[in-house]
Amino acid sequence: MINKDIKKNGPIILIGLMGAGKTTIGKKLAQYLSIPFIDSDHEIEKTAGCTITDIFEQYGEAEFRRVEHEVIRRLIKQSSVVIATGGGAFMHAKTRQLLKEQATTIWLHCNVDTLLERISHHTHRPLLNSGNKREILSDLITTRYPVYAEADYIIPCHDNKIETTLTQILSILEQAKKMRTLPVTLSNTQYNVLIGPNLLQQAGILLTPLLSQKKVFIVVDENVASFHLQTLANSLTLSQIEYETILIPPGENTKSFKYYEQVVNTLLEKNVERQTPVIALGGGVTGDLSGFAAATVLRGLPFIQIPTTLLSQVDSSVGGKTGINTPTGKNLLGAFYQPQIVIADTHTLNTLPQRELLAGYAEIVKAGLIDDIELFEWCENNGEKILSKESHYLDEAVERACAFKARIIKNDEFEQHSKGRNLLNLGHSLGHTLEAELGYDGRILHGEAVALGCCLIFKLCTSMGICPQEDTDRVLHHFKSVGLPTSIRDLSFPLQASSLLRHLQHDKKVKNTKVLFILVNGIGKTFTSQDVREEDLLKLLMNDGCI
Repeated sequence: MINKDIKKNGPIILIGLMGAGKTTIGKKLAQYLSIPFIDSDHEIEKTAGCTITDIFEQYGEAEFRRVEHEVIRRLIKQSSVVIATGGGAFMHAKTRQLLKEQATTIWLHCNVDTLLERISHHTHRPLLNSGNKREILSDLITTRYPVYAEADYIIPCHDNKIETTLTQILSILEQAKKMRTLPVTLSNTQYNVLIGPNLLQQAGILLTPLLSQKKVFIVVDENVASFHLQTLANSLTLSQIEYETILIPPGENTKSFKYYEQVVNTLLEKNVERQTPVIALGGGVTGDLSGFAAATVLRGLPFIQIPTTLLSQVDSSVGGKTGINTPTGKNLLGAFYQPQIVIADTHTLNTLPQRELLAGYAEIVKAGLIDDIELFEWCENNGEKILSKESHYLDEAVERACAFKARIIKNDEFEQHSKGRNLLNLGHSLGHTLEAELGYDGRILHGEAVALGCCLIFKLCTSMGICPQEDTDRVLHHFKSVGLPTSIRDLSFPLQASSLLRHLQHDKKVKNTKVLFILVNGIGKTFTSQDVREEDLLKLLMNDGCI
């Protein structure tokens, strides 16, 4: 797992085949960063007192690799340096391990035509002097590229423009500084949530250390595929990872027996193996559905979350809840199944409609209402910046919400304690009834339903005399200020109170025929209770606009 800070004072190693431009690009990169540049081949020749060709001819490749390893070990002790290595250096197991542990490695990935163009006049390459150059390079690509794919970063260099490659490197180094890593530690597993812009472009290298076989299945809905599938596919291809795609329709109705069966059958028909990961690329529907499939096929496949909506980045992708809806209610069939990693690329949110962004924002606010008044206050101060997609605030919002959820689930992974993970369901019981009543048809999004559900709970608790009116007013004001519903009257369609109460009886938190509600004593002060009377709920719903 990559978890390095790319800094000016750390060694940067360029790897690739001869002709990839390591020396030319390395010099320009070093000049831009105002640090030294070193060509390891030149240092080897100075150390040995003869040319690399002479070392190969007189002592053989094994001795050359030994000398090369020692020279590189000495060079990377420098605190700030760019080093261009020979094409075979990263193939040497000891040298590769050394570089992976102590430096940032960047592979300059070129196709055979680009390499041939660049080395057409070279006569000092021992490996190229024994036959047809295209055939030799093609054989080297076949042998070396799967190993080069272990580099920390991969830069495609197919347009033959040095400045383009340099810009890509600098961009990737800057993105690396911005990436946030949040560990989620549970009793039997640990995984990282990676947060930052443009992570999808680096998904292949982020996933490579986790894969026991270089093949994955991607479950993605048709809308998300049109925006983001190609970026993920390109990244996987650069990292030598094979992939197959399972397309599903968008929308909450896809979380059903029908599409669960479709995903499962496709995996089995394509002879999925127990070590082949399933990647969920998309929102909460895709994550829940494909996670449940991964949990059940062959009794468990590795599962990877790449959420592309704010709602899924801050909520459904973290914590391991997977499942589908049934005609009886929402999320009534599922499993607790943790991912191996969550890659939350906040740049993907740029394609998100504002309404979807708002729905995700509701879950961030909800986290503050449960047990983190500082988070709620931060949302009051910065909500407009988050919803304007200002990168720093958006990244911090995702990190804060995920950190809150990780803290809650750490001690209650399977929702067994009344004061544990159950608290994350604030606003959900009433919110789910709204979704169920409307048949999950999109007239109300999940996050909108949660926002309205939270407002209803605060109103209920104030009417019961257990929550200050000023706290309820403050919550309603904030949700209203950003455009989220705060009352059933805000909806453009009528709802029947009696029908909503019937849906409540199918809530998965029902125990001994009573719903377990998450109630509040104020902002950041939640508790569970089964002592909510039906007449109080009916009065609440009628006063709020139900018929």
